[in-house]
Amino acid sequence: MPRTAIRAIAGTAMFATALSLMSCASAPAPGAGTSEAGDPVTGGTLVYLEYQPYTNLYPPQSGFYPNGALINNIAARLTWQNPETLEIEPWVATDWTANADATEYTFNLRDDVTFSDGTVLDAAAVAKNFDVYGLGDPEKGLTVSEAINNYASSEVVDADTVTFRFSAPAPGFLQATSTNNSGLLSPETLDRTLEELGAGNATEIIGAGPFVISDEKLGTEITLTAREEYDWAPESLQHDGRAYLDEVKLLITPEDSVRIGSLLAGQADYIRYVQAFDEARVESSGFTLYAPQTRGVNNSLSLRFTNPLLSDLRVRQALVAAVNAQEVVDTVFTANYPVATSALSQTALGYVDHSADYAYDPERAAELLDEAGWVLGGDGIREKDGVKLSLDVYEAKPQPQSKQTLELVSQQLKQVGVELNVLSGDAGTYAQDIKDPLKTPLYHSMVGRADYDVIKSQYHSKNRNTLLSNDAELDRLLEVVASEPDDTKRAEATAAVQEYLVEQAYVIPLFEEPQVYGAAPYVHGISFESVGRPSFYDVWLSEH
Repeated sequence: MPRTAIRAIAGTAMFATALSLMSCASAPAPGAGTSEAGDPVTGGTLVYLEYQPYTNLYPPQSGFYPNGALINNIAARLTWQNPETLEIEPWVATDWTANADATEYTFNLRDDVTFSDGTVLDAAAVAKNFDVYGLGDPEKGLTVSEAINNYASSEVVDADTVTFRFSAPAPGFLQATSTNNSGLLSPETLDRTLEELGAGNATEIIGAGPFVISDEKLGTEITLTAREEYDWAPESLQHDGRAYLDEVKLLITPEDSVRIGSLLAGQADYIRYVQAFDEARVESSGFTLYAPQTRGVNNSLSLRFTNPLLSDLRVRQALVAAVNAQEVVDTVFTANYPVATSALSQTALGYVDHSADYAYDPERAAELLDEAGWVLGGDGIREKDGVKLSLDVYEAKPQPQSKQTLELVSQQLKQVGVELNVLSGDAGTYAQDIKDPLKTPLYHSMVGRADYDVIKSQYHSKNRNTLLSNDAELDRLLEVVASEPDDTKRAEATAAVQEYLVEQAYVIPLFEEPQVYGAAPYVHGISFESVGRPSFYDVWLSEH
């Protein structure tokens, strides 16, 4: 199929031909197995399939990967974190300084950067961005960024220089300036409410990245168009100047079979969320898999200990011992999903191996439940004081194969007399119930960020708070991670948090989560930012 024909059937027509497409899905795309690509080519449209629609383009909410994929390509940042070395490099900022206790940072800026509406990206614009992200704006519904701690104020020193001050040490701030959470938006865009930054408003969101959102079909399609004037890429990227591609057509395709079938039949070029059970099929058909790690808090179950059924440490310890994470990986996933050995990924800063503490030991689990007074009932579920040890957990749509994972965990827990009910609520019910430890005593989630602060983002009572915690000691330990300027001591503080999570049996780590993508062999220059969100800037298409 020539490339012009591929383009002609992209978009909504793709879905109309899904059934016929499936019949030829096993055939490799034209050009599979071609030789060296040669020099990069400018031009062309990339058809990219995304599993879920984005929800909001307020950068502090870009932890959700569909949001982050857009922010990563339309919003430049002060700095760039090299995904290979994790070093912080210049982007909009040319250089920076910080005082000894990390309470003041000064950035010098390029003088040639503009937002896509032509507005100059100067120190005043940068200051406004971080004042919003660091302080929030409750009237507009704009929350404080989980990547920024102890923010106090900004000062515009001159047109190309800005200083930020903090009420306590903020050693993670430099890395925070490289994250999607700190994507720079135009001053006018920042005047919008959270709702006005949400779905349906994509073309109005103005950044300074290599692409601009030029069209949106609500819930189904986004068009990214290259900015001709873009010429301020980080130096470590493969080229400078405008992006190679003319456009990216991002199509929302929730059905696994349609995403995979479209890729293999040549109707799509590049897709996110290749399920583990489809990996072999994609590779055997001559396509390329990419599985960048997310380098943060592992895919885990948070045990909400304020729920009376989980208030006894012995019960939580029993749940930890009763879950066989290795069986989860061996049954549901592939080698791209290493079994978790701590709350943090092995690729995360400050990781400590706690594999012995999370070892599968169902006999020990049964002993602990016996000690806690939970007696096996006639139906195989334990009871105490007339109450069954029955717990609920919601399928987490953003997590890979969450339902299958949780169902297997449920089977494992049943072996020791614990009932785990896997629920699949609508988005509204899910959003409400996960805030209530009585309705959702276990919570399935992860978070990626290549900085020590990621563990605070997940567990602190004023951040994501996946534990729905009221544990002042846990908060204190997390705050040390976020405010210790010495790197060695910061690693020690992160180790202390992981140890405390083990001691209190607050989490059941399952696996280290990647983002798994598939691409046709004629798609070159594929890369990702430091936690696996796609960067389209270096991507180019060869003829086939």
